[in-house]
Amino acid sequence: MSASHDHGPHRAGNASRRAGARSLSIVLFMVVGYMVAEVVGGLLTNSLALLADAGHMLSDAAALGLALFALWFAGRPAPSNRTYGYYRIEILAALANGATLVAVAAFILIEAFQRISSPPPVDGGPMMAIAAGGLLVNLLALRLLSEGRGESLNVRGAWLHVLTDALGSVQAIVAGALIVWFGWTWADPVASVLIGLLVLYSAWGLVSASVSVLMENAPVNVDVDAVRDALREVPGVAEVHDLHVWSITSGMPALSVHLVATADAARWDDLLSRAGEVLRHRFGVAHTTIQVEGARGCEPCGATPAAR
Repeated sequence: MSASHDHGPHRAGNASRRAGARSLSIVLFMVVGYMVAEVVGGLLTNSLALLADAGHMLSDAAALGLALFALWFAGRPAPSNRTYGYYRIEILAALANGATLVAVAAFILIEAFQRISSPPPVDGGPMMAIAAGGLLVNLLALRLLSEGRGESLNVRGAWLHVLTDALGSVQAIVAGALIVWFGWTWADPVASVLIGLLVLYSAWGLVSASVSVLMENAPVNVDVDAVRDALREVPGVAEVHDLHVWSITSGMPALSVHLVATADAARWDDLLSRAGEVLRHRFGVAHTTIQVEGARGCEPCGATPAAR
């Protein structure tokens, strides 16, 4: 016996993806424009911090472009053999963005350590001005992406790229001020080291979250033990087994479970309905597959199982 499935979360997810795509497009245009300015400024002032920031902006542009492509591709109609569609493309894009962040951080750290021993002269004044402009661009970009980062791991990856770039701009401003006021040219490579460490920190969280989805771990906001206990409390349920909770993509948790009905459970469709309500309202999981078995197990009892 089958029951209806709630598609509301999927419609809401599609709407949030369209909004995310608009924000990503605007931010991509802003980042590419200012990246060119930072490259020119870094070459003119001989500032590694600015060039590192520009390099990070290049990775931002690539990350934003990849995230935008993933959002578009995930919404495409899927063939019958891809039963979950292309939603996982977003997770693969987030993983690629995390790996890019690691590569950018490694490049920045290697170059910075080479410069620390003999820091070259740096023109601190223009360096500060250019970094300040970059910070403004990044703050506007963060504002545009902030709403979608909680709903999409893909957008979160792009947001993290921009956040670490904004912090890098702050450090470049501080380094420029130290050079102007005190002549501390070593502040430039030291600021670059801090930028690299911040990039690594953000990359670790993004890669870890992406791998968690690909490994089909339970979403961090779903307590599997609490789900099992809640299902056991549903009237008519004697036992819960084969419980699996995973994410198809960001914001789209899925669940499958077998429920063993008590001997006096008269209507299995009522049991299904009650279990579905618990999962939707208490745990936010609407994409569910629930199979109900007789008290002695499905095959021995000879009863026809109910599933939804």
